[in-house]
Amino acid sequence: MEKVLIVGAGAQGGPCASILARDKDVSEIVLSDIDIDLANRVKDKIRSDKISTVKVDAGKVDDIERAAKGADVIINLTLVRFNSNIMEAAVKSGAHYVDAALDEPIWGQLAGKQPLEFDDEFKKAGLTALIGCGGSPGITNVLARYICDKLDYVDRIYIRDGTFSLKETKEVVSTWEPDWCPEIALTDYAAKPTVFESGEYKKYPPFSGCEEYNFPAPVGPILVCYHSHEEAVMLPRFIGKGVKDVWFKFPVDPIAGALVKMGFADAEPIDVKGVKVVPRDVLMKLVRRPVEDFLTEDENNAKLPSRFIEPMIMEVKGKKSGEDVKYTISWFYSIFTNAEEKLGFYKKFGTTNIAVALPAIVGAKMCIEGNAEKGVIGPECLDAIKFLKMMANMGAPVRFHEVLSKEVSI
Repeated sequence: MEKVLIVGAGAQGGPCASILARDKDVSEIVLSDIDIDLANRVKDKIRSDKISTVKVDAGKVDDIERAAKGADVIINLTLVRFNSNIMEAAVKSGAHYVDAALDEPIWGQLAGKQPLEFDDEFKKAGLTALIGCGGSPGITNVLARYICDKLDYVDRIYIRDGTFSLKETKEVVSTWEPDWCPEIALTDYAAKPTVFESGEYKKYPPFSGCEEYNFPAPVGPILVCYHSHEEAVMLPRFIGKGVKDVWFKFPVDPIAGALVKMGFADAEPIDVKGVKVVPRDVLMKLVRRPVEDFLTEDENNAKLPSRFIEPMIMEVKGKKSGEDVKYTISWFYSIFTNAEEKLGFYKKFGTTNIAVALPAIVGAKMCIEGNAEKGVIGPECLDAIKFLKMMANMGAPVRFHEVLSKEVSI
């Protein structure tokens, strides 16, 4: 991997640049953002001669294409509404493409079982567009492939995220403080979640499908519900093997739910004393931006305990040699499991926020090295063992617990 263009210098683009700057296979990193001051602040923090910055409006394909000149791969870590523009610029400039989350039109094309945008163009150019290759989606999809490769037939894939705050507070009332892009977080809560049920994609109301699930200690029982997430649209499309049911559940967030029900997720302007105001814009102006976590992180605060713990649980049920079997696999989204590992990652990568950026980089390496199909694919289309070994070789092994169970009668 010689030259990489990163689009977006925010909460994930900064960590991505930091990791790449320490990678001996990378000779040049172009960090782009519409906010050039932000890109320069990230560059100044990393302090690597490999990094240059450029102002790019991701709403303009020509802008992206100019920045991508000579790039081997574009890693898109900006808002998902720009995905199509960046994919178009990638194929025009002869670069592979990687992103970490999906939006329309590909989301709808997956759920509608339609041809995927730019798939033919990338195939004809001998390039790969790897979509949804972050932490979740991303590592989740790779682990799903790892398990499904053990089965002859897959019946269902159920995924539960157990995000849990470890932060002790004396505040009676707390603010809404998502640890990822607030705009995407709010949109996901407000959207009708897609569920793959009995071989068909269906939509359910927000905050439906509730159940209390007992996650491993120290989390314990958490109320989770259907959540708008990529795995439920990607896995049915790419896994195959007859899969009939896939869903993703996330903890119920009462604050986010209240904001959604009050209309703060709405993008249509409302009249406030004669002034047109977009409710979502008001909330986005007030909410804390997680990009500051990267810019202010140093070795001292990297030693501090994590604010969140995020166990992931995936159940895959199917058949092997005619027997009904179920695999249950669990791992931690953050990749590190204790304070010592967390500090070690900071010393190695210059950031502890590696859960999205590092899988995207591994996916990019596999594309460049020819270890990925051409066209538009998901991470579940990659060789799961190669992917996981590359994560380990880069210094961040994905440790997971795998249990096989089957019904037995005599």
